[in-house]
Amino acid sequence: MSTSDVTDNTGTGAPMPPQTPLVGPADAARYDSRFSALASGTTSSVMRDLMAITEKADIISLAGGLPDTETFPREIFDEIVGEIGTDFLAASLQYGPTDGMGDLREQIVSVMADEGARARADDVLITTGGQQAIDLSIRTFVNRGDPVLAEGPTYPGAAPCFTAYGADVTHVPMDDDGMREDLLEEAYHRLAAEGRPPKILYTIPNFQNPAGVTMSRERRERLVEFAHRVGLLIIEDNPYGQIRFEGDPLPTLYELDDGAGWVVYLGTFSKILAPGVRVGWAVAPPQVLRKMNLGKQAADLCSSTLTQRFVTEYLRRYDYREHVARVTGIYRSRRDAMLSALEARFPEGATWTRPRGGLFVWATLPDFLDTTALQAKALERQVAFVPGEGAFLDGRGRNSMRLNFSGVPESMITEGIGRLGDVVTDFIALHQALNPGAR
Repeated sequence: MSTSDVTDNTGTGAPMPPQTPLVGPADAARYDSRFSALASGTTSSVMRDLMAITEKADIISLAGGLPDTETFPREIFDEIVGEIGTDFLAASLQYGPTDGMGDLREQIVSVMADEGARARADDVLITTGGQQAIDLSIRTFVNRGDPVLAEGPTYPGAAPCFTAYGADVTHVPMDDDGMREDLLEEAYHRLAAEGRPPKILYTIPNFQNPAGVTMSRERRERLVEFAHRVGLLIIEDNPYGQIRFEGDPLPTLYELDDGAGWVVYLGTFSKILAPGVRVGWAVAPPQVLRKMNLGKQAADLCSSTLTQRFVTEYLRRYDYREHVARVTGIYRSRRDAMLSALEARFPEGATWTRPRGGLFVWATLPDFLDTTALQAKALERQVAFVPGEGAFLDGRGRNSMRLNFSGVPESMITEGIGRLGDVVTDFIALHQALNPGAR
């Protein structure tokens, strides 16, 4: 029967249009030879892979770095949205400049000043969240095969950016005082001796994601001095600096650089306001900012003028630090709940960090365990985490995991850690049964 013989079932007798066959997995080869090297080399973020699973109501998610958006006052949201609709509607629905709204860039200078970092509005580029700031900074400097230094573990969301642009990443170990600056120097000189001096270092000095640790002041000072001496460009990612539970604030690397131009600073409103606004920023020397601006033009022309206006009007009317203080108190209680639950429910041989701020705890299990394999059993128990391997680009981290405490209340943290502790205990018991005498 030909296509023209097919009629619909409405009773009209009209011919049905030709049906386009679905493209299935068997047809994938038609695209493989057509993918660009960039697309072929891009890997997925382990966090994003988990998002669909962790949205299920019966899953206790300790995986995503989710701020508590329930804390944002609805009346303030309604007020600002109403003001935008009344006074700024046309402009908020229009394209904007690639580098962002001038008023917002001025306000970002004030936000940075609260952490002691002095910047100029002309040196600020508004980005679509902190993630785009990371992508643009790596895109601007890295050619395929270029050596790059990054903490080990590093932010799992940065890993796809490194792989997309073909960076050859060398991880620098950390301890409770953050990245080991002495080991960074060793790694740099080793690569330089091979004729491959690293172009950039990517670091999260404050309440590092995923490790939760903070770089000490002494190490910050030595790092900046070393960068000046050898000409190493530092990408300082600072999404969590104001989410501090205890201790005194430390100077940013950007501040310690003191205008020398060896630090590119990345920030975001995702953690100090709300991630849904998708507003971040980069601060860089003019020559660098121009290149990042061109990259952003190619990516999205400009960040949302609507959400830029929302952030601008919020900062104009309210002291964002009051909101930060409110969520910081909530997160402190949740951190305490997680640490208490880990102490009570995780087996001997497991260790974990004790963050003084931020959103994450990094747990390390006996080295015979693989947390990627363990994750499947954890999901059967309706609890999720980020396997540690996703925070490395060299295969390490298999016996570690990132645990988030900001996204769920204390009771769910306690229950989730309890379930996870049972899974870990079961895996250890299985290993010992299969390996008599093993510890």
